[in-house]
Amino acid sequence: MNDIDAPVSREADVLVIGSGPVGCAFARRLVDAGGSVLMIDAGAQLSRRYGEHLKNSYLFQKNIDLFVSVIRGNLLPLSTATNREPVLTLDPSAFSYDPEKYAGFSMRNQNPEQRKHLNLPAAAATYAVGGMATHWTCAVPRFHPEVERRYGGQDYPIDEKQMDRLYDAAESLLARSTSVFASSARHLLVKQVLQRAGEEFADITELPLAVSDRADSARTSAVTWSAADTVLGDLADPAHTPPRGSFTLLPEHQCVRLEITGSGKEQQVRYAVVRNLRDVREEVRLRADTYVVACGAVPTPQLLFNSGVTLPALGRYLTEQPMSFCQVVLQQAHMDHVEEILRSASGDGDGNSGGGPAGAAADRVAQYRAAQLKRLRSGDKTADPVPFPPTERDPNLALLVTDGRPWHCQIHRDAFTYGAVPPNVDPRLIVDLRWFGISRPHPENRVTFSRRLRDTFDMPQPTFRFCLDEAERKETDRMNEHMLRTAAVLGGFMPGSEPVFLTPGLPLHIAGTTRMGRSPLDSVVDEYSKVWHVDNLYLGGNGLHPFGNASNPTLTSVAMALHAVDAIVKGHPGH
Repeated sequence: MNDIDAPVSREADVLVIGSGPVGCAFARRLVDAGGSVLMIDAGAQLSRRYGEHLKNSYLFQKNIDLFVSVIRGNLLPLSTATNREPVLTLDPSAFSYDPEKYAGFSMRNQNPEQRKHLNLPAAAATYAVGGMATHWTCAVPRFHPEVERRYGGQDYPIDEKQMDRLYDAAESLLARSTSVFASSARHLLVKQVLQRAGEEFADITELPLAVSDRADSARTSAVTWSAADTVLGDLADPAHTPPRGSFTLLPEHQCVRLEITGSGKEQQVRYAVVRNLRDVREEVRLRADTYVVACGAVPTPQLLFNSGVTLPALGRYLTEQPMSFCQVVLQQAHMDHVEEILRSASGDGDGNSGGGPAGAAADRVAQYRAAQLKRLRSGDKTADPVPFPPTERDPNLALLVTDGRPWHCQIHRDAFTYGAVPPNVDPRLIVDLRWFGISRPHPENRVTFSRRLRDTFDMPQPTFRFCLDEAERKETDRMNEHMLRTAAVLGGFMPGSEPVFLTPGLPLHIAGTTRMGRSPLDSVVDEYSKVWHVDNLYLGGNGLHPFGNASNPTLTSVAMALHAVDAIVKGHPGH
C-alpha cells in the first residue's frame, strides 16, 4: 500500500518521532500535562522497559570492555565513501566493473557522491528504541555560558536564567549525579595525583553523569546507567497506565515523510506517512495536532528534506568535535604509595586513618593489600598484585570547559568503539583520557541529501562536507598538548592506545544541522524549537545547538526540549 491509498486517522494529540532521551522528555512532560502521545521509532525494542541502557546487564557491569561489541553492533555508518580503486590481486574471473563508467557501489550506505577528504566517516546513527542512549557514556555537563552558549557576538536563543531553570529540570529527569563514583579509591587516587601536579589541574572535578546507585552496589559495585527509560519514568513500563493522558510506543515504525500543506509563513503538517518495518507492505498516515521530530542530528534533517522543507539553513552549519584519546597505565610510584596519597587527600598525612571518603578508601586499600600479602607469604601465588579491591569503582573525573581551555576533558574508564583493554591487562590500572574539542558553525560545513541514492532505510542518502578551519586546527593542537601533559602526570601510555586523533565523526556529537536561531535565513527552528513557518512542527536533539560545543550535548538537548514542551502546552507565543 502506498501513502496515497493509506488511511488517515487522528492517533494522538502529539506524534513524537524518535525515542531517545530528547523525544522521551517531550513525551513525559506532555503526558504529565494530560496529553495523548504516540511515539514511533524505526528501531527495534531491545529491552523489557522502553529504552533501557544495555550496559546495565550483569555481564557488562563485571566487564565493561565486552560492551564495545554492543556499541559497534548498534551503530549504522551514515556515509561511506566508495573505494573505487581496483583490487589488483582479485581473482581475474571475479566480478569487476569499469570505474570510468560507474561511480561505485551504493549498498550499506556506501556513497559514490561522498568526497573522502570531506567526510565524517565515523558518523553513525543508532536505530533502536532509546536511540544512542542504549549505549551512551551518560556524561551530562552543562554548556559553558561564554564558550558554548555565546559565539560571534550572539547570545544563545534561550536566555541564561531560563537555561539554568531548564538545566535543573533536565538534570532531574536524567538522574544526574557527581557522587556515585566519588568515594572510589581509584577515583580519589587519580584526582589527588592531578591536584598535586600543579595549578593546571586545580579544577579537576567529578564528571557529571546520568547514573545512580543500585541496591546491591555495596557488594557488587554495580550502578544503574540512565537512558531513555529514566526520562520516561513509569511510562517506560509497557503495562503502565498513566493517571492523566496516554502514551503508546510503536517500535519499528519509520516515518518516511511529513505531508506539509499551505504556503509561505502559514504551513502545517497534515499527517505523517509511516512505514511498518515488520511488514513493508503496510504504510499508514498518522494524524496528530502537533508533531515532534527528534530522531538524530542527521535523520531529522533527512526527514525534513524528504518532506519538502526548503529552509536555507537545513543541514548547514554542521559542527562536530575534534577529539584526541589515549590510555595510560598508572605509574608504579602511584601504586606503591596509594594509601599515603589517599591519606594526604583526607587531610591526614601522618599515615593514620584519615577522615572522609579518602581516609576510608585508604583503609580499604590497606586492608586489601595486607590480605594479599598474607596469601602470598603462605605460598598462594593467586594473590592479587593490584592493591585496589575488585569492587572499587572506576575513576570518573573531568576538567570542564573554561574561557582559557575551550575543550572538555574526561578522565575515566568506559566502553567505546575503540580503547578496549586486552584480556591480559588488569583494567584497574588503566585510565582513559578523552579530550573533546570544539568546531564552530560555518555554512559550508553541511550534510546534504541525495535525490538519486537511497540509504539502508530507503531514505535520501546523506553526504557530508566538513573540515576544520585553520584556527580550529591550531586550537585542537593546543588541546592535544594539554592531554599529553595530563597523561604524563598519571603514567605511561598503554601499548596500542598511544595519543591519537580519532576518526572524524567518532564522538557522535554532530550539531547545527537543524540549528536554533532568531531568523529563518540562518536557522531551522525558533527559540521554542518550532520549525520556521510550520505551525505544528517541533524538533529536538543535538542538531539544534547553534554555536558548536565541546561538552557532551545530551543534557542541553533535553533542556531545550523542556522549553519546547512549555510552548506546546501553553500555546506557542504569537499563535
